[in-house]
Parts: sequence; structure tokens; C-alpha cells
Amino acid sequence: MAYDGARVREVLDAVRSEGRAALTAPEAKQLCDAYGIPTAGEGLATSSDEAVALAAEFDGPVALKIVSPDILHKTDAGCVLVDVSGADDVRAGYERILSNAHAHTENPAIAGVQVQQMVSGQEVIVGATTDPTFGKVVAFGLGGVLVEVLKDVTFRLAPLSADQARAMLDDIAAAEVLRGARGAEPVDAEALADVLRRVSELVSDFPEIAELDLNPVFATASGATAADVRIVLQTEEPVAVPQRSPEEILESMRRLMTPSSVAVIGASNEEGKIGNSVMKNLINGGYAGEIHPINPKADEIMGRTAFKSITEVPGPVDVAVFTVPAKFVASALEECGAKGVAAAVLIPSGFAETGNHELQEEVVAVAREHGIRLLGPNIYGYYYTPQNLCATFCTPYDVRGGVALTSQSGGIGMAILGFSRTTKMGVSAIVGLGNKSDVDEDDLLTFFEHDDNTNVVAMHLEDLKDGRAFVDAAKSITKKKPVVVLKAGRTDMGARAASSHTGALAGNDKVYDDILRQSGVVRAPGLNEMLEYARGLPVLPTPQGENVVIITGAGGSGVLLSDACVANGVTLMDIPPDLDEEFRRYIPPFGAAGNPVDITGGEPPSTYEATIRLGLRDPRIHSLILGYWHTIVTPPMVFAELASRVAEEARAEGIDKPIVVSLAGDTEVEKAADYLFDHGIVAFPYTTEKPVAVLGAKYQWARSAGLLG
Repeated sequence: MAYDGARVREVLDAVRSEGRAALTAPEAKQLCDAYGIPTAGEGLATSSDEAVALAAEFDGPVALKIVSPDILHKTDAGCVLVDVSGADDVRAGYERILSNAHAHTENPAIAGVQVQQMVSGQEVIVGATTDPTFGKVVAFGLGGVLVEVLKDVTFRLAPLSADQARAMLDDIAAAEVLRGARGAEPVDAEALADVLRRVSELVSDFPEIAELDLNPVFATASGATAADVRIVLQTEEPVAVPQRSPEEILESMRRLMTPSSVAVIGASNEEGKIGNSVMKNLINGGYAGEIHPINPKADEIMGRTAFKSITEVPGPVDVAVFTVPAKFVASALEECGAKGVAAAVLIPSGFAETGNHELQEEVVAVAREHGIRLLGPNIYGYYYTPQNLCATFCTPYDVRGGVALTSQSGGIGMAILGFSRTTKMGVSAIVGLGNKSDVDEDDLLTFFEHDDNTNVVAMHLEDLKDGRAFVDAAKSITKKKPVVVLKAGRTDMGARAASSHTGALAGNDKVYDDILRQSGVVRAPGLNEMLEYARGLPVLPTPQGENVVIITGAGGSGVLLSDACVANGVTLMDIPPDLDEEFRRYIPPFGAAGNPVDITGGEPPSTYEATIRLGLRDPRIHSLILGYWHTIVTPPMVFAELASRVAEEARAEGIDKPIVVSLAGDTEVEKAADYLFDHGIVAFPYTTEKPVAVLGAKYQWARSAGLLG
């Protein structure tokens, strides 16, 4: 689409040349006109007579607004009047606005008063802002005063495709209002989506636009028109983030995660030293590559020749693990550069996390000069079990599996380790990221995407260094493998200075929530959920459709499981009459078919077996949720064994559906849950929420990856 970019550039340059950051309303309208963004008819009056003449050109009442670079929030200053009709009222309104302007701001620069045609319709907000993590994002929601009261807003990365813009209209809680709730006429969705797309392209083409508000935009059945436009420019140049190609990232990450040789800088024979613990873990963990201790005061450490400098090590070194104090890191890193080391793992603390930003910047500069990738600093190290690599001062871990876990926090890292050990969750990797001076989540996602030993990734993060790079990496990997993210810090950060409604709204967690979801990522609400998703998602096969059926031995559990389905975006199947009749063949007369299928609590194992088998074999059912109730008639392990056997028989026939189980009962249900998990069925005792949450996470990922039949 052709836009008048030259006109936009001319306006922005003129504003900048005057040392201003905020555009006046007429200047903002020029930008809208250049990009085909519809705005209400208007004109600029510099006298009350001109205001009257302009008002006469419009059919109906007008709005009067001050045009002043010194008064950004016009309504707060009493410099906006609406529904003004007739020459006398227009003349009086003009004078009143000028008086209010001078009362609000001492000697304001006033270009005049904007006389604008009044428009009506459903009020919405269309905006764009510069998010510190993701860059240009577009916002949409109900407008006017409702945007501040309800904060029903959704966000997307700019620029938008036509489909993305259209999807934003359906992504707010009040979407039904736009579709014509309670008999009202629906708005022109295509026209509204077109405004969103044009705004997204304007701010993408001119990144110096920091914030843009169209609020309100009046949407009707025949179009969409912005009544007020506010545009603010950036006052500082953005900091450039180093960009690497996926191929470069993959090559460096492969050398980090699968090194042929590791040097430990600061290796020690002294018990209790970090350098001693790292050496022990590398050796005792079974790492088969070369291990080179570096210590200028030792000749031998743990039976291996110690070198005074890494430059003395014969042969290449892929990874150097630093266990020396922070003040010695930069000089040792220079030697790593001379040696051609690919990656440095910086365990020491004492950098930016303690306020010592200069030292961290010095270390990063040395690494960049020599092409060394940095993991950390301020980390516990990392594990990669396929290589028996345990480069950490924490406890070793050797249960191999397909789950890769990362964390910014050492404490969270230890929780990950403990959970993995307790649940016997096999992992491919556990990686500490710490300060993320260099290597971050998108680097690791690029590696895990191509790693045959990893089939799900779970990440704890407090922030993202480069949100756009993360989104690109996440969109790529989530087409094949689930990614679960625990984003810490859900509290409202909207107190930051913002000159627009969009800027203020974008300060909250909703930006992360929306954009992570658009990236195909499953966001976990808490640490335990992140770990349980990571444990359960690889166990569940990908569902082939949305139809889910609950089979339960307890009516109360059935109700709670149904509630959990609603909360987790799981669709309960409307049971057709013939299938309803089939279920009724196996349940007692006082049971209940439908969905949930309530077989009642006193039924023998054969009832559980028959109904589960029917649920698996009917092709219209895509997933099963089982609610077990502990009885003497069907003890927990009897239930677990029969459910596992029926599932295995179905798999042998080529039927592999997700099955999750909630077990209610005495402590015996714990052993039954473990047995089910070991046999490919996600099961939890004492909870109806967790199994459905894991199933919901699987569905969320499968939908975003386009894998549902």
C-alpha cells in the first residue's frame, strides 16, 4: 500500500527542529492523512470568527480543542469542549478555551483552537507504544473513559498482518460489544482492523514515534473515524542490540552445550571451594571430554595436570568455566580469547546484580572482541545430560530425558533440580542464565529446537533482553516442541511515565501475556505449574481434536473437573445420542451419562475398564479426563493397572489419545498416580485442577502450532 512517507518525514523533522517531542493535533492529523488513517473533519481557528466560520462548514455540533505544544493533556486543562452548537456558543467556547489554557499553563504557545466535526459510534482505542522489551507494539480496546476503567486491551507486535489486526478485535473481553450485543448494529470490523494495520505500519516505518493514541475512535457499521490523535516522539536514541544469524547462534550454542574439552579457571583441590566442586562434578558426572584445571599455584588437581594459564593447555578448548572472583574475570577472559575459546561460563557474582555494571560491561567488551559467548555471570552453571556434562558447583544430576529447563535465578534452579529428582523427571539440560550479559533465552531456544535430545523446554525468566529475538526463536521452535515460560513479575508497572493512554496501559503484564501467547508459548502461572507442565507435556500425545470427555466415579469430582476445563480452555464434548446410549450400557441406572459420564463410586473395575475403552475407541472423542474415587470395590492400584492396560491395548491398535487422571482417596492414590505417570498417563492425587491444567497446556500449544485435526 502506498503511503506518503515523505510528508511524514517532513512533519517529524520540523517538530524535532523545534526541540519538541509532542506533535500538535493538526500535525498528528497530517501523519494520519499520509497513512490513510481516517480522522474527523476539522480546521484550525486563530480567532473566534474563524471558529464560527469553520463550525458552519460541518453538519451538526462540533468539538473545540486547544492546539498547543505546551498542553498535552487538553481535557485535564479544561481545553476541550464537545457538542458545541450555534455561532454564539462556538464564539464563547473559543474564548473559554483560551482562558483555561492560560490558567493552566503560564504563557503557553498557542497555535489556535481546533474545530472538529462531532462523530459518534462505539468508542474504541487504537494505539501504539514502544515497549522496552518488545519494541513497537499496537494496542486495541474499548475507548474513551472505559479504557482507563476497564483496561480491556490487547497487544500485538508491529507491524500487523491483516489477519493479526482482525484477530485483535476478537481478543478483548468485550468483543461481543463490537459484534452487536443486545441487538445493536455490529461495527465494520474490516475498517477497524484496517486502522490497526495502518497505525502499526506508521510506527514501524518511523520508529522515532514513541507513542501514538487514537482515542477515541468511533466505530460504526459503515466505518471507523478517529476523533482525537496524540503522537509523542522519542527523545533518546534506542540502544542497538547485537544481532546474530540463527546459524551463528546454533554453532556457538553447540560448542557450549556439547564441548569436546572444558577448562576450569580457578580449579582447586580445597574442599568447599567452587573450583573444587565444579571439578568433582565434571569428573564424577562422567563427562568424557578433556577436563583441564587452571590454577597458577597448583601442578595437579584431582589427578589431572594443572596449567597456570589456559594458553598453556595443549589442543583446543571449547568452554572455560570461571570460578575465580569477579575482579579476575576480565584478564582471564583475555587469555581465553588468545586461546580461541568458544564460550565462557561465568559462575562468579559481583557484577551488575550488585551494581557493578562497569565490570560487567568490561567483561562483555572483552568477550565481543574475541568472539566468546558468555553464559552468566552470577549463575550456578549448567547441565547437559546427553554429554554427562555437569559444569556446576551444585549437586549432580544424571536422570536423562527430554526436558530442558532454564532459570535466571539460582534459587529457582535448585527448585528445578529438586523437583526433577523427586519426580524422576528426565532432563536434557538445566541451564542458569543469571545476569544474561550475553547468552539468553533465544540463544538456548535456537539450540533446543535442533536438539534431538530435547522435546519440551521450560524457562523461568524475570525479563527478556531482546523481546523480538525471543519471539522469533519461540515461533520457530513451538511449531515442533512445546515451550513453557514462567514470567516473574506480574505486578502492574504502569506507574512509569507515559504521555498517552496506550503508553500507560502497556506498562502492565498484559503485554507479556499477549505476546508470549502469540509466540506459541505456554505461560505457567507459577513455579510448580511450570515444572508440572514440563513433566506432563512430553507424556501426553498431541490431541487430534477438541472433544474432551470426563469419566468419573464421583459426581463432585466431575463438577470440579468441568470447572477446571472452563478455566483451562478445554472443550467438553456434546455427547451425541448414540454415544450416550453406548455409555449407558456400562453404567448403573442411577449413574449419569452426558458429559461428565458419572459411573458412580461403587462400581467394580469392569465398569471403569469398559467406559475407558469406549472413550478411547470412539473416534469422535479426542481426549479423556478420568476422575477416580478410592473405594474397596476398585482399589487405587487396581484402577491404575487397568487404566494403563486399556491405554496400552489402544496404543497397540494405533489409538493414542491424551489421558489425564485426578485421584481422590487415601494415601494409596499417590502410588497409583506414580504408576499411571510411568505408563504414559498424566495423573495427580488430591487435585482436580492440575491434570486439567496440563491437558489445557497441551491443547494451547497444539492449537498455536496448528496441529489439531
